[in-house]
Amino acid sequence: MIFRNRPLVRLGAAALLASGAFAAFGAPAHAAGTETDLALDVVGTRVADGAVGKLAFAKVTNKGENTPSELGVRLDVSKLDWTKVAVVPVLITGDCELEGTEAKPTAWTCFAAKDSLPGPGETIDLPIVLIKALDSLKKAYSAPVKFTIISKDDTNKDNNTKSVNVEFTKENGADLFVLADDVKNAVRVKNGAIEFAGDLHAGDTAPLIYTVWNQGDRPTAGLKVTVKLPKGVTFTDTEPQCEEAADHVSLVCTYPDLPYVPLLPSDEGDDGDDGVPGGIFYHLLSVSEDVKAGALTGGTVSVEPILPPRDVALKSFKIKHKPANMTPLKKADLDGDLDASDNTDGFAVIVVAEGGAGGGLPVTGAKAGLIGGIGVAVLVVGGALFLVARRRRVVLVTPADEKSTD
Repeated sequence: MIFRNRPLVRLGAAALLASGAFAAFGAPAHAAGTETDLALDVVGTRVADGAVGKLAFAKVTNKGENTPSELGVRLDVSKLDWTKVAVVPVLITGDCELEGTEAKPTAWTCFAAKDSLPGPGETIDLPIVLIKALDSLKKAYSAPVKFTIISKDDTNKDNNTKSVNVEFTKENGADLFVLADDVKNAVRVKNGAIEFAGDLHAGDTAPLIYTVWNQGDRPTAGLKVTVKLPKGVTFTDTEPQCEEAADHVSLVCTYPDLPYVPLLPSDEGDDGDDGVPGGIFYHLLSVSEDVKAGALTGGTVSVEPILPPRDVALKSFKIKHKPANMTPLKKADLDGDLDASDNTDGFAVIVVAEGGAGGGLPVTGAKAGLIGGIGVAVLVVGGALFLVARRRRVVLVTPADEKSTD
């Protein structure tokens, strides 16, 4: 199978960048796993007509009280017409087992490394690339893909399987996606700079970090973000374009002059180099002093596009007023959002008991430090992939790659 679309080269380079990021940042170790409850969700499986592809995600959340000793996700892709489209886990070189042939895979099985298994309340994500094998599809195409969790420690099989239709539509529009980090690190503000300060304890300040980008084929004019916090957490302060509820646990931010151009534009037409496809945001949170150690769950980040007039040219979409709490992701008119399944992402606040080992990364300043280490990765389409690595540090390996440390 030969992919002829030029942006796919960028996507391949991005995957390599993401792989390097995984190795560079490493992952925190968890205690040995036992029985637990792992739940599966899949989001982001509709592709706009003018986009060559997009990233979908298989999300595995630990709803139990223990860390599993193993975790895999199997993708049954046997129903796909591989002469038209492809559905592939991002990290496939030596990392995921392939069933079938390279020309016509029937399934992928990917396993998380032992030091990245999700603890109680945590979520890890498996990025899935949806791409066209042809320059364009003459008509809409859809096919079912079945996702299944593999873990001997899972005690509840009712939430282990998800079947979705991957859809390559003939519709055009913006398609926002949000990915929110689990909140696991404390920070301190010193002389106007923000520094990471190890594990998060009761009474600490912590950053909620999330990224938003546009995977559709039309630009947005702006963005609306709604953040809801778990019980026991409040906002430390409020940005100028955000309105906080009286209970300090929900926040609505409206950015009418924050346009996002498509992340993966078609080969035909403007690449959108005058605009940005997305950005990384943060908010500082305060953890109550009386909360118990463990996972505070129920936090969400939701995004909505503010759409432009239909007659506005793409080249005019430049950010006029950049929010202080956002770092743009640079790169070269439907009503609503083309795929709303990926407009909301959950997060947990992981509080560690006093005396737990700290492992925070010291950084210097909000703009550079909170995003620490992104560098050139955000200059290509792989900025989105890099954030997945930065977020939950999923390292995918085949079982044969696992070596005992005994």
